[in-house]
Parts: sequence; C-alpha cells; structure tokens
Amino acid sequence: MPFGLFLLGVAVFAQGTSEFMLSGLLPDIARELGVSVADAGALTSGFAVGMVIGAPLMAGLARRWSRRGALLGFLGVFLCVHVVGALTDSFWVLLSTRVVGALANAGFLAVALVAAVGMVAPGAKGRATSMLLGGVTLACVVGVPAGALLGQLWGWRSAFWAVVLVSVPAVVAVARSVPAGSERSGSAHPAPPLRHELRSLRDARLLVLLSLGALVNGATFCSFTYLAPLVTDVTGLGGSWVPVVLALFGLGAFLGVRVGGRLADRRPGPVVAAGGVALCLGWGALALGAGEPVVALGLVPVQGALSFGVGSTLISQALYAAPGAPTLAGGFATAAFNIGAACGPWLGGTAIDSGAGYRSPLWVSAGLVGVALVAAGVVRLKRRTRQGRTPAAVRA
Repeated sequence: MPFGLFLLGVAVFAQGTSEFMLSGLLPDIARELGVSVADAGALTSGFAVGMVIGAPLMAGLARRWSRRGALLGFLGVFLCVHVVGALTDSFWVLLSTRVVGALANAGFLAVALVAAVGMVAPGAKGRATSMLLGGVTLACVVGVPAGALLGQLWGWRSAFWAVVLVSVPAVVAVARSVPAGSERSGSAHPAPPLRHELRSLRDARLLVLLSLGALVNGATFCSFTYLAPLVTDVTGLGGSWVPVVLALFGLGAFLGVRVGGRLADRRPGPVVAAGGVALCLGWGALALGAGEPVVALGLVPVQGALSFGVGSTLISQALYAAPGAPTLAGGFATAAFNIGAACGPWLGGTAIDSGAGYRSPLWVSAGLVGVALVAAGVVRLKRRTRQGRTPAAVRA
C-alpha cells in the first residue's frame, strides 16, 4: 500500500475523533455554555446531518477540482472551525462549527475514498478502503477515550485543540503525499459530465449495496452507542470498565477492517454472506449473554470486527459498482455510512425509552442485519431467476 494512503488515514483519524469525541464531553459543554444536556446533544445530531447531506453535496462541488486541492481545502476548513469552536462562548456558534466541520469532513472522506482507490491497482479497492476506515476505528479506540481524558483534565476545549494539533501535520502530509497524477484539471481522463455520473448512480446493484451498508452500519452504532449502560447496568461491571469495553470494540473494529480489506477484493460475497450471518447471530448472542461478564467481554471485540469487516466490504463493493461515477461514488458511500450512524442510535434509544431495557439495542441491531441479509437474498434470487429466463443466445 502506498505511504500516502497511510497519511490519508491519519487525517481520517483526526476527523473521526472529532465526530465521536463529544459523547464524553457533552455534560461539561452544557454546563459551561448554559444549555441542557439534551440541547447539547444537538451538537452530535448536527454533525451527523452535516455528514449525510455534505457527502454527496461536497463531492459534487469538488468534482472538477484537483483531488489534492479538494482534500487540502476541506481539511483547512475543518481545522479552522475547530479553532473557532475551541474559542467560542456561544452555543449557537459552536453548533454552527459542528455543521460546517461535518460538511468539510464529509467532503474530505468522499474525495479521499476516490483518491485512495486511485493510488492502488484496480483490484485493490477493498484494501484501500480498509486503510481509510482504519482511521475511523482507531478514533474509537484511541481518539475518543483520549478526548474524554483531556476534557476531564483541562476542559472540553482542550479536546478541540487536540484535533487541531493532529490536523496540522495531516495538512502537510496530504500536500506532500497525494500524487500529482490525481489532478483532474488537464488530466487525460477528465471527470465525466455530472448528468452521466448521476445516471450511473441509479444502478440497481449500487443502490442495493448502499442500502445494505446503511443497515449494517445502523446496527453497529445502534449497539455501540449504548455499550456504556449495558456494561454497568446489565453486565454488572463498574464504570471503570466502560473505556475497556469501548476499546475492545474499537480494537476488534480495527482488526475487522484490516482483515476484511484483504478479503474484500478476492471474495466479497462470502465475506458479506458468512460475515453477515455471524454478525446477526452475534448481536443476538450478546443480548442473551450480556449478563455474564465473560460472555460480554468475549463477544464485544468479535462484534466490532464483524461489523466493520462487513461494513467496509460493502463500501468497497459500492465503489466497484460505480465505475461511471468516479467522483460522486465516494460521496454517496459516505452518506450511506452516516445515515446508518445517525439512524442506528435513534432506533436503539427508542427501544430503550419504550421500556425494553439496555439489551434492546442489541436485538434491534440483530434485526437490522437480518433485514439486510433477507434483502440481499431476495435481490440475489431475483437476479438468478432473471438470468435463468434469459435465452442462452442473448446471454452469450
């Protein structure tokens, strides 16, 4: 893998840390800025909405820019809004910086996905995708706990400054590492017309893959969001175990994208099918065995690995399925990923509020993966039936 891919992963790590770190900082932010914790939760929702809207929008905006220029521009905006966020005393200014930062993050990730697969051989898109998503999983393992610790030691603003400090070398790294050959202007392969790309995005296989990715990622964040109360109230472990469990999930996720990335290019079907079945059963097993510490601690990293292994494979396959949309495909894959990240916690919270308890998000996750498996099976059956009805002469 090119070293430039690793450096793009560093930038994704900084942005992933920003996306998830507020989970441990909201009470302090609410107290200092004079709002309720529920109102402060809008900072997380605003970021998620910005990611969903911003991914295709920013990818479309940047489609005729050089990839290096687009990456630097998005990363520069991301860095600047975190400086403003660290300095402001206004909740509404902070909320605005979260939305703008999400738009920049979404644009960066959308372009980075396209740039990453352009740095590798045509058959290595899965490994390139896993390298970038590895930055997201490392944010869960290292960035989020570190942000919470900084918030406890020096206040929530210090976590924002830390994101700025990590982003500065990422700007230099992108400027030096993204090949000049990825420039669009003056390229021998100019970006196709926007209408052509949008038409390509209506491909049935691509839409199915994006939908499956949203369902699997929704299942992932449905349970991940509520692991802390599950550990303390159901498993019966103390609060000191929460960072350990989150780190175990993140470590499993990191291993999942690494292994999944190696298999996704050669055997994507078995990874999604077998991995999806194991993921569905695993969420159910964790729901049943969450009261036993050994079972919970054993299954959490396994579920992290399966969730991100299957999820990253679906994203890479979406990029394979959209050769006619080389600039917008990354944006729509990013949007699908974040639709799941936004809807999953809401579904889990709704289940908890209904009185079903802290095991209920795990059952919701199993259901979401089950729906994805059924949908994939139906699509595959229809495709085989259609091929069987096609005359041999036409198929030839």
